[in-house]
Amino acid sequence: MTPVLAPERAPVVRPAGRRASALPPYARVVSRSFLAVGAALVALLVAGPAPVQDAAGLIGIVAALSAVWFGALRIAVPADRRPWVHMGVAGLLFLAGMIVRAAVPGAGESPPTIRSLWPDAFVVPGYLVMGYAFASMLRRRRADDDDPARSDALLVGAAAAFMAWTFVMSPTIDQSGGIDPIRVANAFFPVLDVVLLMLVVQLALAGGVRAPALWLLIAGSGTMLAGDLLFMLRDNEIADPSLTTINTLFTGAFLLFGAGTLHPSMRTLTEPQHVIVRTLGKPRMVAIALLVTVPVVVTTVQSMHGPLDGTVRAALCVLMIMAVLWRVVRSNDSRARAESAGRRRATHDALTDLPNRELLTETITAWGDRAAAEGQEISLLFIDLDRFKMINDHWGHRVGDELLCAVAGRLGAIVRGTDLVCRIGGDEFVIALASPSHTATAESLATRVLAEFGRPFELSVGSVVVSASIGVAKTGGGAQALELIRDADTAMNKVKGSGRNAYALFDSSLRDDVRDRLMLEQALRGALERGELYATYQPIVDLGTGEREGFETLMRWEHPELGAVSPLRFIPIAEETGLIVEAGAWLLRESVHQLAAWRAAAAPGSRPLHVSVNVSVRQLRDKALVGVVREVLAETGLPPGALWLEITESGVMEDLETALATLDELHALGVVMAVDDFGTGYSSLSYLNRLPVGVVKLDRSFVSQVGTGGSEEQIVRAVLALAGALGLRVVAEGVETEVQRDWLRDQGCELGQGWLFGKPLRAAAFTSA
Repeated sequence: MTPVLAPERAPVVRPAGRRASALPPYARVVSRSFLAVGAALVALLVAGPAPVQDAAGLIGIVAALSAVWFGALRIAVPADRRPWVHMGVAGLLFLAGMIVRAAVPGAGESPPTIRSLWPDAFVVPGYLVMGYAFASMLRRRRADDDDPARSDALLVGAAAAFMAWTFVMSPTIDQSGGIDPIRVANAFFPVLDVVLLMLVVQLALAGGVRAPALWLLIAGSGTMLAGDLLFMLRDNEIADPSLTTINTLFTGAFLLFGAGTLHPSMRTLTEPQHVIVRTLGKPRMVAIALLVTVPVVVTTVQSMHGPLDGTVRAALCVLMIMAVLWRVVRSNDSRARAESAGRRRATHDALTDLPNRELLTETITAWGDRAAAEGQEISLLFIDLDRFKMINDHWGHRVGDELLCAVAGRLGAIVRGTDLVCRIGGDEFVIALASPSHTATAESLATRVLAEFGRPFELSVGSVVVSASIGVAKTGGGAQALELIRDADTAMNKVKGSGRNAYALFDSSLRDDVRDRLMLEQALRGALERGELYATYQPIVDLGTGEREGFETLMRWEHPELGAVSPLRFIPIAEETGLIVEAGAWLLRESVHQLAAWRAAAAPGSRPLHVSVNVSVRQLRDKALVGVVREVLAETGLPPGALWLEITESGVMEDLETALATLDELHALGVVMAVDDFGTGYSSLSYLNRLPVGVVKLDRSFVSQVGTGGSEEQIVRAVLALAGALGLRVVAEGVETEVQRDWLRDQGCELGQGWLFGKPLRAAAFTSA
């Protein structure tokens, strides 16, 4: 069952910039020393001879005032100094009242006379200033308006006032036979002490740190209350406590206030505190119940002393009931606000404050119920930022977050008021809209979104341009929200695979493609363990002599039901899922062991062969690659130069720094690095000199047109000249005709690979190697 009374809630951390000074190194020593001196003075007040008691009392009061001012000016943080200064002012006023009481004849008489009110001219303002000091601390300490400490402190104060009235003030008035202003004034001081105690208790209930300084202030307020009660009982001739006891209590209260001000933890009393969210504890619930029920029981049992007594008791009981009612109302309001805030956190993105996937799903479901009836269709634009990872990697996540917020703002500015812009994770945004059926509203919006991404985003690092891929899915109503999101995501992935920075409409064939891809992915898992993957080898020849230079190893997959699966289908899946790391390591080991076997079986004096193995982007990022290469070379004894590792420009550029670190380690082993598909990347010339490569493999798209006078011949000549200038060997891929071979040889191309020299075959086909 949910508690009726307000939960306590958790502390708000003060901004770091608020702390203006470090704690003085001597603070703890001064605090401990003062406590020791104070304890000695109290002992003298209790047990010392009369002259010593008087001196100890005076020394204690002066020491306490000095401690308060010292703590206020030297220990308190300058920004939070004022409450402690007010405490010092209150102490001076109390001291002035004591001096007047001692110096003015008749001011300290008991029973009191009219002159007894003269010290009150200083003491009452002292109480008011001290109350203001405690209230100022409370205002700084309490960081939450829903804090139940105020209602609890009011309840404590009302209950204490009730007890003080019932057992002190009312009997005093009754004993005087009426309202004696002097006696009532003296009886009123315990009520002031109750107010101070109520404020200090509220400081404790305001949550957070239970500091020693706080307990010292609570003890001081309680001691002052005890002293004023005894003083009032003595002046009103209700009891006859000794002046020594009263003076000891007042001096002890001053010393406790001074010790609290000197203690280093005094700084926490002016720092905002979180209110810890928790259910109402049993001790606190019992205390609240007692505070409400005891006055009611006392009112029932204790006879009243006239109409005034009954009126005051009734007013105080009503005040206590109102305090409880206030607590209950604030509890309900606080719970409603907490539930509203929790609901928003559950349905909105914390970074951009856009609706999240949960709210998107609810909205689509609500729209779908009426879309068919109103002749409308629901459309989703699934927007994914292109190469967002490069933004994070280059400038850091702070700039990435800036970009996401800027994208959120720009998308929100171009949609209609009825449309919904959501961030559903990472760099993925969704725009949901309802429009008349068979219109191009969604396509028009997708075009506008792409145009908006054509404008730079102004971030803290400057102008940043980023493109987006957009998938569009539509339904006439009745479709499940998750299905519509999935379809839009599928269309977006189609754009990603087709070059990015565009939009695509979803159709059922895309769903079939996804199903087929998922089926293929599941079949690929475990293919290596089942022995379905195997290696084929395609010769690389010397174009000048026609001799075999080496082989490129190519991975193939033979599935028992699907048959031979094209590498164009399963290699991208292996890359995306990470399966390529294990499969690539297996292919590398297989290739090196096979080459070692061929070289061992070769005739003496024959040309030494090399093997070329493709290395994927995932493998370059995997720190185990260098270890795998080192181990397999050690196992086989193969010279490192006989192993070529092929990389693609685009793969390296996805994470250049990581790739360079791995490539440098491999190069240090003596392995030859080759750039595959050279000429198709977007940064070939600018980055080629940075990569530790020794071989360039000319892409087949250029080779296919040479020897016929086509424009590609100029590109091939330029690549050959560049490679020659950099001291790199060149392998022409896709050589299928003698015309291509001869033209390449005449232009100075050293090596060739293609069906003219042999197609990829299993190792058994090259036993004569």
